Amino acid sequence: MQAPLRFFQPFTKNKQNVDLLRLLYRNSSNQVTRFRNSVKITQFSSNPFKRFFGKSQRTQTMTVTYSLLKKQNAETSNALIEEFKTSDAFSAFSKSEGDLIIGRDAEDAEKLQVGIDYAKDKGVIDPDFVPEPYVTIDVLGKSPDDVSDEIIGFVNESKQEGAGSVIVLCGLSGTGKGTTVTKLSDKLAADRQVVCWSNGNIFRSVTLLAATWCEQQADCDGFDAEKALTKENLSSFMTMLSFDKFNGKFDTRINGLGVDVFVSDVQNTMLKESKVAKNIPTVAEVTQGEVITFAAEAIKIMSADGVSILLEGREQTVNYVLTPLRFILTLSDETLIGKRRAAQRLMAAALASLEEEASDEEVKKALNVALVKMVEEHKE
Repeated sequence: MQAPLRFFQPFTKNKQNVDLLRLLYRNSSNQVTRFRNSVKITQFSSNPFKRFFGKSQRTQTMTVTYSLLKKQNAETSNALIEEFKTSDAFSAFSKSEGDLIIGRDAEDAEKLQVGIDYAKDKGVIDPDFVPEPYVTIDVLGKSPDDVSDEIIGFVNESKQEGAGSVIVLCGLSGTGKGTTVTKLSDKLAADRQVVCWSNGNIFRSVTLLAATWCEQQADCDGFDAEKALTKENLSSFMTMLSFDKFNGKFDTRINGLGVDVFVSDVQNTMLKESKVAKNIPTVAEVTQGEVITFAAEAIKIMSADGVSILLEGREQTVNYVLTPLRFILTLSDETLIGKRRAAQRLMAAALASLEEEASDEEVKKALNVALVKMVEEHKE
């Protein structure tokens, strides 16, 4: 192939010749197609063909600056994944993180299903209930803005006069559910009232009541799950919870066993006390059905008042919320789940070790130090 090159080098020094070749390349059809195939442009990545076939399409590695690192968002994650794409250490670290996430999600789903089956056996939820279908969205190559805009397209199509939209979002950890919910909330709030609902505070409220009940029993030494979490007690605890508009805003009221508070007032105090925090897993295991039913009714009340609700969770629990706006976020390239989590951990560790307005070199060093440390931790 040297002869054609010797011909083209002097030929392309003449501007008119170059202009003619550009014109032929861009506008002709069959002749240029045969010409492309015959010369096989890709074999001449550093020769005169570049001058008239166009600029090199080689991807430039993005420099991770302090300002970018400080954002701690999807843009930062993507930049780090690009920065470390040829790093064996990052590949190993991200694979380990991905395996942990997928394994933990599977374990959580299995435990959650035990709770759902228990609720069905108790008759708290309908064992024959069939959930509405979900829309699957592959987030590969899409920004959180792209994903949220896609969902909003469905929301606008199904909008009902006077009623708020109920949007359910599911998916494996690492698919961007939390970020997408934030984007949706910001965008939808421009023309409607939006609430992000979480079952967490309802589980905490039931746990508070169970712990309080144990404190009032003479024969209970601390938290006694076997005595406190009977079918009769749980039914009684749920009657002590109510959801409605209180003092001009929607809230959950806890009223029983000497407790009378609003969740919004105690969510960062009473509901975070040790007696609640350490017993939530035990209570949640046997109250899935009760909490699901309570949440579904609360969401129905808000929607009827024109409030739009964003609900993020696992399919087993959100299945029972009635709405056509149901979405599952997936990643067709599952390796990105681990890469995203690895990038999130790296950027947090690096930022914590840097001073304000650190240089690009200092940022790079901090990221590499954090990566080495985390890889070593995974080996232990």
